[in-house]
Amino acid sequence: MSAHDAADAVTKAAEALDAAARTGLACPPVRSLLPEGDVEAAYAVQRLHVERAVAAGRRLVGRKIGLTSPAVQAQLGVEQPDFGALFADMAVPEGARVAPGRLLQPKVEAEVALVLGADLPHRAPTVADLLLSTAFALPALEIVDSRIADWDITIVDTVADNASSGLFVLGGTPVPLDRVDVRAARMTLMRNGETVSRGVGADCLGSPLTAALWLAATLARLGDPLRAGDIVLTGALGPMAVAAEGDEFSAHIEGLGTVGVAFAGSAEEGTGA
Repeated sequence: MSAHDAADAVTKAAEALDAAARTGLACPPVRSLLPEGDVEAAYAVQRLHVERAVAAGRRLVGRKIGLTSPAVQAQLGVEQPDFGALFADMAVPEGARVAPGRLLQPKVEAEVALVLGADLPHRAPTVADLLLSTAFALPALEIVDSRIADWDITIVDTVADNASSGLFVLGGTPVPLDRVDVRAARMTLMRNGETVSRGVGADCLGSPLTAALWLAATLARLGDPLRAGDIVLTGALGPMAVAAEGDEFSAHIEGLGTVGVAFAGSAEEGTGA
């Protein structure tokens, strides 16, 4: 494929995903538009999405890490995580309700979120660098979504689709990292009062800190390092759960506290829109 054809393929994939998000109609997998198995091309689609979003006035506030579960990596045939961009308008305040139709195919997972107090520019950061740069941790819910019909995705599809990002919810009580062992922290995710997912920090690449180090090093090598104030969603601590209108979710992460979100029913007006 020539450079011109490759650029055209990236543009077509980005336009298909943008149209799906805009119309609410999921699109076919975009891997058919890109060179087979080309993760770099998929990241080029994601970068184009981010550039267009920033140009339209959306504020970039951090990154999310995906594919931190060995089981999910095996399912998609990869051996490393991926990442996507977080924008301010993706944040849902606790107590708000996600409006019907805002997302196409939402699923919920519980994560440890880190908020940086200093830049992380190093290409090979140490755990000490990360600890010194992190202002605090929070319990978080990521509401993942796919613009691709029926979640029929490979690594190429999910990377191009901004790592299947949707929305996120942060708990409101910051906890310094010296007060919690995020690797040992147990997580319980409940939907409508019933447990739907369990996990522990070690289920996220061995530790949420390991995931964050991978992200910091990757972004530094790409010339776009993590900065002070950035939010980092470090990856799921357990299996995701499908969300439907009227569902209420609550996650408790040991040492960090509880965070919740609700999905408005069709007769309600969502305040998270």
